[in-house]
Amino acid sequence: MASFKQFTNTMLCFCSVFAALHIIHGFENIALNKPTYQSNEFEYHGAPAGTFDSSNAVDGLKGDLSAFGGQCVISKNGFNDSTWWVNLKSIYSIHEIRIYYRTDNAPWGPTNGYTARFLGFYVYVSNTTKILDGHLCFHDTIYNNATIPAIANITCSVYGQYVIYYNHRPQPSSYSDQYSPFAHNELCEVEVYGTFL
Repeated sequence: MASFKQFTNTMLCFCSVFAALHIIHGFENIALNKPTYQSNEFEYHGAPAGTFDSSNAVDGLKGDLSAFGGQCVISKNGFNDSTWWVNLKSIYSIHEIRIYYRTDNAPWGPTNGYTARFLGFYVYVSNTTKILDGHLCFHDTIYNNATIPAIANITCSVYGQYVIYYNHRPQPSSYSDQYSPFAHNELCEVEVYGTFL
């Protein structure tokens, strides 16, 4: 039978582990319902207002990852650059950024046409809306249609007020044929985890 001292030591160890996990996972989503912007918003006559709005990426909803579900940011076709940002409204200590990309609720992978649109994306953290003023957290140069995740988890320990998603398609293209010919904003949720300074 375990002694009281062994029981106490076990409980102290458990509490220490629980406290450590709480600290690691204790960051809140500081992007939720904050002001947003996107370039080249998609237009479709007959769609309800806000169906493709930039704010859809910070509304906390990610159950419908389709264009017309009203939970995703959708941009027009035919542009070489796409930009979306969220204004955190103050400078935060950012830890992690999580991006849920449009899947149209279909299986993700090489046969899902939206993988090609996600490839090559950049994520910046800045104190302005300009990427050149910011810190580059991530630029996708490693994924292909078979390996890019539908949910991108980006660790980026940096201070900033704006989290900026950017994608670019040079013309003529220097990318492989796995990349879409044009750049898109098709973000269904962007979660930013961090703490207020």
